[in-house]
Amino acid sequence: MDIILDNIVSSYETSVRNVGSILDTTHKLLEGFQDSFLDRKQEQEKINAELRKTLAKNESLRWKDFDNMMQTIFSPQDEEEIEVKDLIRSYLSEQEEVVNTLRDNFVRVKDAITRDEPERIKEFQIILKDIFARQDERNKDVTLKLKEFQREQQELRERLEELRTKGRELRIKDLRIMLKTFDIQHKERIARQRERREEVISLLDGFREKRLKKEE
Repeated sequence: MDIILDNIVSSYETSVRNVGSILDTTHKLLEGFQDSFLDRKQEQEKINAELRKTLAKNESLRWKDFDNMMQTIFSPQDEEEIEVKDLIRSYLSEQEEVVNTLRDNFVRVKDAITRDEPERIKEFQIILKDIFARQDERNKDVTLKLKEFQREQQELRERLEELRTKGRELRIKDLRIMLKTFDIQHKERIARQRERREEVISLLDGFREKRLKKEE
């Protein structure tokens, strides 16, 4: 019995440490995201200002009209930034709940072992497995979302940079082509994200249903 207790105690302590490490990583991820986004946004605004002046000079495009055109890509980017931040914060909150759940169950498991209640021990093991399965899927979802957002930000910067290098040859049609292409790709990416989110929700619901059936 002592060996079993030691193994479960070790397993739970390792689990709590792992989740605690994830919490620290998520905090740093959120801070790093905010810092990197601010840097990218400042660089983006600088290039944007240069393009506005260039097109005003090359084709007498009014600054107001230019800004309205650019909002077709900047507005969705701003909205997605908020969504990503909310996603990370939500994930952080979930990880804190996981730590609390593990600690609560740890006390119950020790009590079940002391009372020699194998069925209760089995239930806690199922709960633990379910927690880690859900945690793994959520981690994949958050990581994918963040990477895709950062990739799109990088692509946008590169496209703006390409327009800037045209200099005197830059025309309104070049800007329109870029905006249209970027908008199409953005919508395709959002559609893929929705599909992935539905898959994750389905998987998480599946984990929960399996656990409930085993507990019946």
